[in-house]
Amino acid sequence: MTVFSTKPYLDSAGIPTIGYGNTYYPGGKKVTMKDASINKEKGAELFVSVLPTYEKIVTNKIKITLTQNQFDALVSHTYNTGGSDTLFSLINKKANSDTIKDWFNSRYITAGGKTLNGLIRRRKSEADLYFSK
Repeated sequence: MTVFSTKPYLDSAGIPTIGYGNTYYPGGKKVTMKDASINKEKGAELFVSVLPTYEKIVTNKIKITLTQNQFDALVSHTYNTGGSDTLFSLINKKANSDTIKDWFNSRYITAGGKTLNGLIRRRKSEADLYFSK
């Protein structure tokens, strides 16, 4: 689960971030450390405004039918990582569950060359959602 921040902060990769993990504003302007604070309502609006971009990536990349939980897990992953052609390919090729679960749990868990517990938890949460009924 993403924590809300009223003020810009540097994420684990050193990227200015605000709200519920937004690194960009609608229209493509990057978040900077000099940006004004926002409230939770503005943070939710910001998140909702960029979410369709990530939903579209998943919709365009995945060629098989997904459950709602699978779609949501992939949108979360794509929102946090930009998406992975390797993961999308594994899913499209209907790789076995263990292969997909291992991929979720072993990739995109580092920032700045360090393995981060927060990213491990996030990937596990995405995998758990992907495989939930």
